[in-house]
Amino acid sequence: MIEWHEERVIPVNIEVIWNLFALENIQRIMPNVIENKVLERKEGVVGSKYQQKYKEGKRIETYVVEDLEYENTPERKHNKIGFTLAKAFEVEASFTLVKLNEEETNLIYSGQNRGLNFLGRVLLKLGGEKNNKKVVTDFMDRVENEALKEKGNQ
Repeated sequence: MIEWHEERVIPVNIEVIWNLFALENIQRIMPNVIENKVLERKEGVVGSKYQQKYKEGKRIETYVVEDLEYENTPERKHNKIGFTLAKAFEVEASFTLVKLNEEETNLIYSGQNRGLNFLGRVLLKLGGEKNNKKVVTDFMDRVENEALKEKGNQ
């Protein structure tokens, strides 16, 4: 199993950053997600399901994402999702935004990726911590860059 927990203070208002996580904007921070279709929307968000298509190289994976936790207050925004990828990995990821002040937000990105079978466990070992750290850092950089662009457009 691979686990991660990264935090970064971004000099942008919490609402601006949270807006990047909206369905219509998700490709800005997750460019490899080429389709995000609502399958079931639940009141209060938890239990909502989406079909996502993710493109890596020439390969496209389709999977169903479920909202496991959701919070949306002026001071704190949080969404935890879970999905099974290629019948080999069980992934949980959470995105939390904490308002520090009007112009600063702490972004917390954490999660885990668990191999469900022999192949999944082998592939996790091969991919390794270093590769996962790069994926996490790239995501944090993208969120920060898009948030700064958005702030500049306001």
